[in-house]
Amino acid sequence: MKVLYGSQDLWEIVENGYEESANQANLSPQQLNTLKENRKKDKKALYFIYQAVDEVIFERISTASTSKEAWDILNKAYKGEEKVKMVRLQALRGEFDLLKMKESETVEELYNRTILIVNQLRVNGEDISDKRVLEKILRSMTRKYEHVVVATEESKDLNTFSLEELLGSLQSHELRIKQFDSSPSEQVFQVQDTSRGGFRGRGGR
Repeated sequence: MKVLYGSQDLWEIVENGYEESANQANLSPQQLNTLKENRKKDKKALYFIYQAVDEVIFERISTASTSKEAWDILNKAYKGEEKVKMVRLQALRGEFDLLKMKESETVEELYNRTILIVNQLRVNGEDISDKRVLEKILRSMTRKYEHVVVATEESKDLNTFSLEELLGSLQSHELRIKQFDSSPSEQVFQVQDTSRGGFRGRGGR
């Protein structure tokens, strides 16, 4: 908006306003001409402000009689909203920093939880790179993923390694862990089944 007003030679009117004369009869022709020009600029600037805001914001400035008055209202509201955004950002940053994978959590669940916070951070103006997110996910993994984390950090260029590639790599490792964990119980089941005569070779009945 400042760029727009500057290009239209309106910013000084918006920022500083202008003085109305109580008695125009005492003004010189040049002063009267300047007053009329300032009024014209002010109305033009006020129109631009009205065009730039939505209905909710318009209600805040609808009673403003000059562009400076409208701008001051917007400026105060914006600063208030900025404070709210800063508080929200601080909370999200804390949530991001404290992210840890739960023992019962899957890789995909951790990934989705992380991306949800990251998206909220970005919506609120935080400049957070994919590399930082990738490093955070790696640091958040439980100890059973330690060797795959170390292998990833040593063998991959984290500047080019994508989040999707990391997710796929971790999920592959997760699947191998599940297969390994399920093997003893499967073996016990097979032994029990054999002892009951449940094992049958080829052609068995």
